[in-house]
Amino acid sequence: MKYHHTFRVNASQAAVAEFHSRSASMPAITPPPMIVRVHAAPARLTSGDEMDFTLWAGPVPLRWVARIEDASESGFTDRQVRGPFAHWAHRHTFVRVTDDLTVVDDQIEAGLKRHLFWGPLGLLMWIGMPALFAYRGWKTRRIVEAARSKLKAEP
Repeated sequence: MKYHHTFRVNASQAAVAEFHSRSASMPAITPPPMIVRVHAAPARLTSGDEMDFTLWAGPVPLRWVARIEDASESGFTDRQVRGPFAHWAHRHTFVRVTDDLTVVDDQIEAGLKRHLFWGPLGLLMWIGMPALFAYRGWKTRRIVEAARSKLKAEP
C-alpha cells in the first residue's frame, strides 16, 4: 500500500527540517482523540536513532518503534522496527521553493499484518490517513509559521 500527501509551509527548509527533527513534534501534530506517548527518543532525531512510543487510537494502545534513516535538511525516513504493520516506511521530504516557502512531501509504503486483530486495525488506520495528514499539515503550519513570525518580531 502507498500513501502520498503534500503541503506547503511558509518557512525556510531549515526551519521545517529542524521542527521535524524534534521527537516532541510528533505528539504536537497528532490529532485528538489520538494520543502519543514517547517512551524513549533523543530530543533531536538523527540517522540511526530510534523512537519508542505508544499511539493511543482511542482505547487501543499501539506500541511502535521507528528507526530514523537518511536524515538531512532535505528530509528523513522513519522505518517501523516494531509496530502494528507488517512493514512501514515513511519518507518526509522538505523541498525549498523560496527562502520562506517549503513543500513537505510525505510518502508512505506499508503492508498490513495477516492477523485477526492487527490486520483490520491497520486497515482502519490506513483509511484514516487523509484526515491524519490533513491535520498534521495544518498543525505543522501553525507551529512553524508562528515560530517564524515570533522570530521576525523580535528586535
